[in-house]
Amino acid sequence: MTVQEHVETSAPTKAPKPVELYDFRRPTTLARDHARVLELACETFARQWGTQITARVRALCTITCDQVLMATYDEYAASLPAKTAMVLCTIAGIEARAVFQFPTSTGLTWVNHMLGGNGTQVIPAERTFTQIELALVRQLMTEGLEDLRYSFGPLLVHDIAVEAIQYNSQFAQAAATGDHMIVANFSIRVEKVTVAATLAIPATALIPQLGEVNPTMTGTNSAEFLKAQIAAVPVEVSLRLTPAHVLPSRILSLAVGDVLPVPHPKHRPLDLAVGGQPLARAAVGANGSRLACIIIDTEEKTQ
Repeated sequence: MTVQEHVETSAPTKAPKPVELYDFRRPTTLARDHARVLELACETFARQWGTQITARVRALCTITCDQVLMATYDEYAASLPAKTAMVLCTIAGIEARAVFQFPTSTGLTWVNHMLGGNGTQVIPAERTFTQIELALVRQLMTEGLEDLRYSFGPLLVHDIAVEAIQYNSQFAQAAATGDHMIVANFSIRVEKVTVAATLAIPATALIPQLGEVNPTMTGTNSAEFLKAQIAAVPVEVSLRLTPAHVLPSRILSLAVGDVLPVPHPKHRPLDLAVGGQPLARAAVGANGSRLACIIIDTEEKTQ
């Protein structure tokens, strides 16, 4: 075997890089800045919703946000199981509905815990909610909407309310097939059982509040922007006496009990300095229980 053959046979083979297919039918995706803001809102909602369900069903519930993406309603509905619980929510001023989706068995498990059960009852997959179970799940989701409003804050400015609960993902027409939805995928863990759930909100209800991505500013108002920025910078303000000039030998010989005379007349106000530069003169005063100074006059020096 030659040296060249030995090098070729001993060289490790590189693993092929994963290839992600690009769908030209969906050129519109979430901008990175928008996606990050929505992810933070959904993560906050997952924590709040999990705490709320834990308190209501009296069983440990942990919810985590796995992914946030944009998809058409047709694509979202196609990704759901044929039989599932879909809570349709109306949004004021928007024709499309928001959707909370989770397995029907999960909702029945919540109801079982709320009514004093231990959640070990075997629930058929095709089972739907009774009138009492429907009322309890509806109340639970109404409280979940309060957590949603709190978590999204200024992103969700429209009123949202529970409208109805459907069980067939193919017949629940929450929006037009081409409408874009912000879809968040969650993992819900109640005790030892983990299931997948989703939240879909019409993009028209959230995108306008996200603002522009990487907005640019013109230089026409640069002086005003600079003034506003400087006005927000904290500075050090001090109230001081007239400085005294002392020899280094006097400083080195200082001992406890020594007195240094300060050449500041009793009748003269103190100097108010900003960043070490005298700006005004002030007298000692009080503001409630705290010491304060009263500005007597100001002086401005041009450098």
